[in-house]
Amino acid sequence: MAAGAHPIGAPLGDAFGGFGTDGVRGLVGEQVTPALALQLGYWCGQVLRSDGPVVIGMDSRSSGPMLSAALAAGLTAAGRQVWNLGLCPTPAVPLSIRRTAAAGGLMVSASHNPPGDNGIKVFGASGAKLAKEQQQAIEAGLRGHPGAVDRGLSPIGTVHERPGLLLDYQNHLWQSVAGRRLQGCRVVLDLCWGSATACGEAVFRELGAEVQVLHGTPDGSRINVGCGSTHLEPLQQAVVASGACMGFGFDGDADRMLAVDARGRVFDGDQILYLWGSALLEAGDLPDNRLVATVMSNLGFERAWQARGGVFERTAVGDQHVHQAMEQLGAGLGGEQSGHILSARHGMSGDGLLTALQVATLIHGRGGSLADWLDSSFEPYPQLLVNVTVPDRQRRTHWQQCEPLRLAVEQAEAAMAGQGRVLVRASGTEPLLRVMVEAASQEAVAHWAQTLAAVADTQLNAA
Repeated sequence: MAAGAHPIGAPLGDAFGGFGTDGVRGLVGEQVTPALALQLGYWCGQVLRSDGPVVIGMDSRSSGPMLSAALAAGLTAAGRQVWNLGLCPTPAVPLSIRRTAAAGGLMVSASHNPPGDNGIKVFGASGAKLAKEQQQAIEAGLRGHPGAVDRGLSPIGTVHERPGLLLDYQNHLWQSVAGRRLQGCRVVLDLCWGSATACGEAVFRELGAEVQVLHGTPDGSRINVGCGSTHLEPLQQAVVASGACMGFGFDGDADRMLAVDARGRVFDGDQILYLWGSALLEAGDLPDNRLVATVMSNLGFERAWQARGGVFERTAVGDQHVHQAMEQLGAGLGGEQSGHILSARHGMSGDGLLTALQVATLIHGRGGSLADWLDSSFEPYPQLLVNVTVPDRQRRTHWQQCEPLRLAVEQAEAAMAGQGRVLVRASGTEPLLRVMVEAASQEAVAHWAQTLAAVADTQLNAA
C-alpha cells in the first residue's frame, strides 16, 4: 500500500501514546478503544514479516471480546488469516505461534491492572515480544506516517476458532515436569477470575495434586480485585486454614505467579529464581551458573547467588529485557521479582502455571516443603517500593530533569554508603513513578523511601 493511504479510517496521530513496556495498555474507552484495536490489527497485519496466520488470545475482561473482534477485523482487512484461541493464559499465544509457524500473535489483556483497563501485547514469529523496529513501524502507521509495506496479501482475510491450541498448551505444561508427580500434595490455587481459570485446576489435578481453588471461574468484572498475585491475603489465609503444602497466586493473564508456604509466607520471584536456579546448578544444568534478573531484584539475592559461585546479571524492568539478555548471554533462567520467570528450556515465555508446576514438583520430589526451603534460602535486604501518582507523562518519564529529586536521590545513596541502593523509574503501564529503596537497615529504607516519594510528589506534581 502506498504511503499515506488509510483504508480503515483516519490515523490516530498523536492520540496514540506508543507502546509501553508491555504493549498497549490503559482504560477502556479512553486509552484503549475499538478504533485503536482495529488499526493496530491492520498495521500488525502489514508489518509482521511472515505470511502465516496470526493468533489472538484474551483474558476474562468484559471488554476482551470487543477488542479481539476489532483486532481480527483489522487483521483480516490486511489480508491475514486469524486463529482465535479465546480465553487462555498469555504464554499459550507464543507457544501456539512457535508450534504452528504463525506470523505472530496478539494477547488482549491488561495483566494485573483493574477490570476497567485492557491492553494488547504483540508477539513476533519467534514467539518473543515484538522487536523494537517492528513496534516503530506499527506506531508510524497508527500515526499516519507508514512506509511502503504492501505485502501483496489477499484483500480479505479469514477468522477461525482454534480452541484446540489450548490443549497443546496444557500438554506442554505436563511435559515440562518430565514425569514428576504431585501425588498426595495439597495445593491452593488462586486463579484470580482470569486466564488461569482456562486450565489451571486441570493441569494440577492431572499430576495427582489435591487442589483447592479460589476465584476459579472467568469473571471480567472481578479479575484482579482483591485476589491473585497482587493481593495474596485470601491465598495466605486459605493455605494456612486448609493445611496445604503450598499455594500459588496468578495475575490476570497468568504469565506470572507468586507462591505462599504452609505458614502463609510469600515466596516471590527472587526466591523462585534462587530455588529453581539452585536445583539446576546442583544438577550441572545451568549454563555458566548464570541467572538474569532486573534492577528490582533484592540485593540479598544477588549476594547470596554470587556466594554460591553463581553469575548474576541485571537488566531494566520488563520481561522483554530479561528475554533479550538471556538470549545474548546464553542464560538458562531469568525473571523478575514480581513473578515473571523465563526458562530457556521451556520456551522463554513468562508462564505462571509452568513456574508453579516446576516449584511444586521440585519441592514435592525432594520430600521437603516450601517452608523448609524458605528457611534455608537467602536473607533479603529490607526493601520498600512507594508508588507516586504523576499524571504528567513528560514529567514522569523525564524525572531526572527535576534537580531537587535528583539531588535527593544522590543524598540518599551517599548516606547509605554502599550498604543500600535507590531505584526511581517511571512505570511503563500506569501513570506512576516507582521509588524503591533497599538497605541493610530497615530504618534507612523507611526514611529514604518516604523522603524521596514526598520530594517526587511535591516537585513533579507542582502546578
